[in-house]
Parts: sequence; structure tokens; C-alpha cells
Amino acid sequence: MERDDLPALRALGFDDDELKELGLWIPAVGAPADLAEMYVRRSKKKDSLSALKEQVRRMCGHAEREGKTIRHVWFEQVSASKSYVRREEFEKATAALAEARLSKTLYVYKISRLSRRGAGQVGLLLDELEDLQARIYVVAENIDSTRARSMLTFLSDQAREQVADLSQFVKLGMDAGKAEGKWTGGVTPFGLRSAGGKLEHDPTEYLLARRIAVYLLDRKTPNWIANTLNTEAKLTRHGKKWSGPGIISLAHAVTWAGLVAQRERQLDAKGKWNGKYHRGGSPLMDKNGHPISCGEGVITFAEHVKIKSILASRSQKGTSIGDRTRGKREIVALLSASLHCGRCSGPMANGGPNYRCYARQTEGESSCQGVATDRTRIDSAVETLWINHVLSLSPESDTLHAIAKEWLSYKDPAKEARKIQVSAALESAVGRQMGLNKERWVIGRMSEADYEYLMSELSAQIDAHKAELATLSIDGDLSPLMDPEAVTALWNGAGIGGQRALLKAALTEEGITLAAPRYRGDRTPILDRLTVHWRDESDPAALAVMDAGVERVERTRQRQTT
Repeated sequence: MERDDLPALRALGFDDDELKELGLWIPAVGAPADLAEMYVRRSKKKDSLSALKEQVRRMCGHAEREGKTIRHVWFEQVSASKSYVRREEFEKATAALAEARLSKTLYVYKISRLSRRGAGQVGLLLDELEDLQARIYVVAENIDSTRARSMLTFLSDQAREQVADLSQFVKLGMDAGKAEGKWTGGVTPFGLRSAGGKLEHDPTEYLLARRIAVYLLDRKTPNWIANTLNTEAKLTRHGKKWSGPGIISLAHAVTWAGLVAQRERQLDAKGKWNGKYHRGGSPLMDKNGHPISCGEGVITFAEHVKIKSILASRSQKGTSIGDRTRGKREIVALLSASLHCGRCSGPMANGGPNYRCYARQTEGESSCQGVATDRTRIDSAVETLWINHVLSLSPESDTLHAIAKEWLSYKDPAKEARKIQVSAALESAVGRQMGLNKERWVIGRMSEADYEYLMSELSAQIDAHKAELATLSIDGDLSPLMDPEAVTALWNGAGIGGQRALLKAALTEEGITLAAPRYRGDRTPILDRLTVHWRDESDPAALAVMDAGVERVERTRQRQTT
């Protein structure tokens, strides 16, 4: 029997013999107090694996001295400072302690490897672990959260300040480089490469890139270009097939013309940068109003303007065809996020009255022969399948809780937005509390009276935020999901957007697969061509009851839709 983390350990470069020496070969068993999690992180792929291996060795050595057995090594390559980056392995490591309660200790090598988001995030995590009598141990600094909590939060806040300073200097350097016409990094457009801080023609890609530009100037549609290239087995830089949207993105990139781009940042619900930029952008201008060049381009600036004009001339107001002024379109297709083509397993998209294979639409017939079906017919079939499946689940099903959560999130977005706001306010308050401790006990420039007053005010805020967050996190009522008429009424009253949320909560990532017809005009019932990947299996006892109520569900659905 192998350990679950064995693939990650081998990816780090450990051989089997060393894993046996470190005690990381066989699955760990024992009481939670005798087991520990290990979290290993690197910010960039270019960081040395040798250093990571040495960190694992030292943490294993410390665990052995404490009499702990490493249950799981969680490894990932992400930044710890960017709030928009989700650290999935870190979440799993902490969940093993706080939720599953499989162990009582989390080992990290340094504070900076744990988090660079400050005392707010770390303080909340320590609160949760303290209630469970669990702990974090930082090996390099020799800090145990049960005995030196204030030191741990202080150092995490210091790590956050270091990141803020570094980010500011990096941004200043990038802005200065752009003003001087330098390529400051990132993915270069197809046909170009970076050399000495400038863009130049890539000899392996330039001829094909220029051919695409000529097609665009000749008013060929992006889908026609993609299908032509795919028919000739011409691949993208990453070895994938071309698509119409990919051609459009390339055409809108000002860097394809060898110019410095000025793009607007995308913001999340809290107004913070999510690490992405809006597509296209505009050329960065110098003080005389001229575009700043950063090297050679596949096209000239004049050609760039002409291509954008050609694409804009095809836009149809109020549709998805090139109209960027239409705003957010109303959702009309139930399955566009869940349905997959039975030929290529790729997604199927809404196309008029039908669902069509997205690869066939955007990459051409050379990519997939495609599958298409009437949207109304398959939506009705999936509606029946969803209602019957939900009624077949046991009350303890995780799917029912997921459906309730998804439905409440869709039905009451203000509540979900409030949860985000309260969580952010709680993290901020905990961070200020740490700053207050620093002013009083580390720097010593605050009187005891001021400290006591401000600390009491902050503690009251934190308690209020925690209480409100607990209220907002209460699970929804599941009783309507047990009654056929209530489930049918819930579905029919949800609208397409709500139905998509309900369906998504019950499906796995594989979603629903539509098998291709056996021949032209195949009259196989649509239900027989659907393979649905449910999150939970049906409960046999509930199935027996459900069989007697299926006709009742169908009668109720028909009565409410007429």
C-alpha cells in the first residue's frame, strides 16, 4: 500500500531508499497527537529542488526528535503573498488538522513558507487550531505556536511588510522599463521572442504568424483561419490546435505589433487586483503622443489598427459576435457549463437553438466531427434526471448540502457578499490587534491605558465579526429537497441561472456527456445517450421510495409549467 503523497515526494527528487530512511515510505498510522502534516512551498518553478529536499529532511529530523510521524507532505508551487492566489495544498494541510482532525501538528520550514499575508490570516488560523489543541511548528526559527504565538504572528506581519516593499520596487522597475521601450517579461505573442530586453522575430514561428496576419488583413474570419491551420496540422506554440477566439486575442494584442502595452487590471469583488489584465489594451504613449516600441513586431501599428477595424466591422450589436458594448448577456442555456461532446469529450456550447461541440465550432471539422442536439429536448431530459436524483439522495448526502449552499448563494448574493466583507474585516482586525501588541510590547511607545482601551475596542470588533460570520455560515434548510412538489417548485422557480447553480452542485467536474448519434437521423431516446456523473450515488432506500413518486413529480412539473 502506497502513501497518497508518494508522487509529490518523487517529483521533489527523492528516491525510494531515502524515503524509507526519512520515514516517508509507508502510510502513517496512529493517534492524531502522534501524527503531523508537512507543508512545503516554492514561489517559482526555477527555485532549486535541492533546497526543498533539504527542508524536508530537516523537518523530518525534527519530527523524529519529537516522536511524530509525518502523515502527509503537502507540496505546491504558488505565491503566498498574493491574496487572489488560492493555495489548495495549504488549505488541505490545515483542513487535515482543523476539519478532518487527522493530526495535531503542522510543520513548516520558515515563516515565509507558511504565509506572507500577515498576522490577520495567521492569527485566525491559530485561533482555530488552538481550540482543537493543535499547533504549527516552524523548524528554522524554532517557533511553537502553543508557546510563542505572539512571535509567530509578529514575524508573519514582518514577512508581509517585506513583500509590500518588494512589490513596490518591482512595479517601479517595470514602469521604468516600459517607458524606455523594454520588454519587461511575460508571455510573448506568437511569432515573437524576447532577447536582451527587446522583442524580435522567432524564426520557428514568424512565418506562420505573418501568414495569420495576412489572412486577417484579407478579411478572412478567425474561425476560417483556425480551421485552415488545423487542417494542415499547424499547431500553436504549446502544441495545441488553433481556435477562433485564440486568433482574435492575438489580433487585439498591441504587443503583436511590437509595442509596449498599457492594460487595465481586473479587480475582484472586493476591489483588489486578481492577478489578471483585461484583454487587448492600448499602446503606451511617450510624451509626444507616439506609441512606444519594444522591438520588432509581426505586424505594423498601421496593420494593427486596420485588423481591429475589420474585426469591429463584423460585430453585431446585442449579440456575442464582436459586440463589446452589450454588457452581460442573459443566460439562456442550462447546460453550456456542464455538457460534453461524446466524440472529443470537450465542452459543448450554446449555438442558436442547439448545443454544439465547441471544438467543432472554433477549431473546425479537422478537430472534431462534432455533436449537436436540440437544446429544449436535452434541457427537459436533464431537468427530469436532476429532480429524480435529488429525491433519491439520503438526508446525510453532501450533495444536498452543496445544493442548499449553491442555491442560497445564488438566491441571496447580498448574504454571500456580506460573508466576504466580514471575513476580510475579521482578518484586518486581527492584523490591527497584532500591530497594537507590537506598539505596546515591542516598540514600547504606547501607554498602558491607551493600550487597554484600544485592545478592548478591537477585541469587541473581533468578537462581533466572528459572531456575524458564524450566523452567516449556518447551513440552509434541506427539508424542501425531500419533497417532490417542493423540489419541482424550487427548480421551476429558479430561472436558468438558478437551475445552472442547482445542477452544478449535484454534478462532478465530468458533468454530462452526450453520446454521438449512431447514424444520421438516429432516433435513440435522448436519455439513453446521456451519461451523467453525479457527485453522490443514490441511496437504495430512497430509490425505492422515489419510484413510487416519479409520476407525481412529472404531474407536478407539468402542472406548474402550464
